[in-house]
Amino acid sequence: MATAQELMEAQCARFRELDPELPDGYSLPAGDPLLARTADGDPVAGVIAQTSNPPGSMQRLWQAAEVYELFPLVGRHAGAGMDALLHAWRQWLDARDAPAHDSSCVVVWPSRDVRATRAFLDHGFVPLSCLAVRSPSRSRLTELSGTVKLRRAGPADLDVVVELALAELEYAALVGASVYRPDAPRLKRTAVHVRLHSGDPVWLAERDGAPVAVAECAWVDTASSPGGHRLRPGTWAYVNCVSVREQERGTGVGRQLMDLVHDEFARAGVLGSFLYYNPPNPLSSVFWPRQGYRPLWTMWEVRPATALR
Repeated sequence: MATAQELMEAQCARFRELDPELPDGYSLPAGDPLLARTADGDPVAGVIAQTSNPPGSMQRLWQAAEVYELFPLVGRHAGAGMDALLHAWRQWLDARDAPAHDSSCVVVWPSRDVRATRAFLDHGFVPLSCLAVRSPSRSRLTELSGTVKLRRAGPADLDVVVELALAELEYAALVGASVYRPDAPRLKRTAVHVRLHSGDPVWLAERDGAPVAVAECAWVDTASSPGGHRLRPGTWAYVNCVSVREQERGTGVGRQLMDLVHDEFARAGVLGSFLYYNPPNPLSSVFWPRQGYRPLWTMWEVRPATALR
């Protein structure tokens, strides 16, 4: 019978074959163990971590209030193993009092693993988000006709950066995992205030002196970042939010802004840049691949958690 360590080693070896950008290790948190067997009798396992996001927490803007996340250990049995594990998860949920509202089941899995994709779809999961990466490279800066100017944002730009960030959140809540909660304006204002006062890179695009787009970014050391274990170790640039006013979409302002941002990232010598976008989003699912980003991890979700098949 395969041990957890053997399953982990086999799984990490398979990850390396699937995608060289994946990190060498796969982290398991504390949680409830889950065991299952495939139809052929091969053992698989996993850990279920439950997270409660209380009212007023920033996480509630992109997660459900109650989150059940599965960390699978399926070795090389990505298809049949994942299917068996998801069936066992359904039974695990039946034995608990999982809320039928504002809850979710989540699995974060390598985007290129199409064998596991089939199992997720069969059990009712939807690819609501993905973590996408881009290699550091200088951009040919786009020049637009007219009076578009780009500049770094500072503390005095707090109001307009918050306004643009909230517009992006409102749109994202229609097409992805985000939720526009009543306290979103306060939470966003606090987060943007910290970012602007900490020296994180934030850029504004202005047309005739009026702000029309923002790129809110940060420098991330994977050793101290909550999601750093999903990237190769080192310093990365993180694109947290890019928002373009509706009337300016399609004019090239967003492309021009990101050309500048990526040029600055390359100058800084980071390993690469990463961001999260929603595959169901008809704008970002087209825009970000054109900027050189490609999916690394996909966040598969079922909402509410009781809808898991």
